Amino acid sequence: MQAVGDQGVDRGAAPTARKDNAILTAQELLAGSLLTHEVAVPASVLRPGADAGEVSTGRVRLRPLKVATLALISKASREDPSLVPLLMIKESLAEPTLALEQIRQMHAGLVHFLVAAINRISGLDSGEGAARSASSSAIGEAHVQLARHFGWTPAQVAELTPGQVAVYLAGIERLLALDAERRPPR
Repeated sequence: MQAVGDQGVDRGAAPTARKDNAILTAQELLAGSLLTHEVAVPASVLRPGADAGEVSTGRVRLRPLKVATLALISKASREDPSLVPLLMIKESLAEPTLALEQIRQMHAGLVHFLVAAINRISGLDSGEGAARSASSSAIGEAHVQLARHFGWTPAQVAELTPGQVAVYLAGIERLLALDAERRPPR
């Protein structure tokens, strides 16, 4: 069995016009993981607290994280979860290349900025848009209703089976209907 990186993706192939909703090819699915992205690092992130004129904005070159890389990072950081962001930067940073010890010397704000950029280019963005779309989905709305009505944490709601979710949601609807019947008309 070949590794994903060895599956003969033509890195130099020109993109061809394709129809919307067409089935993607293996090459199209794998092409995104081969790209590098230049990310501008603002002066305020590079040297927080410095005068604006003292520090210039710089750039780094990042590559998206692959599933295999994330699995290795997860395995390597089992004993020390604080290694996750550092290993993410180590694996994603194409230019300049840094050793893990050098990455450990970065200030927390720069690490936070780089991890957010890595998540974004790897399709793992958890920004406001992602949260808004998740909460507006059917399952997201169910989670919000259950958390609001019963005071459950997101972790508690996530542990429920689909059958339990259905039962509790039906119970909430019945309770709301009973409350509406009991209220005097205005």
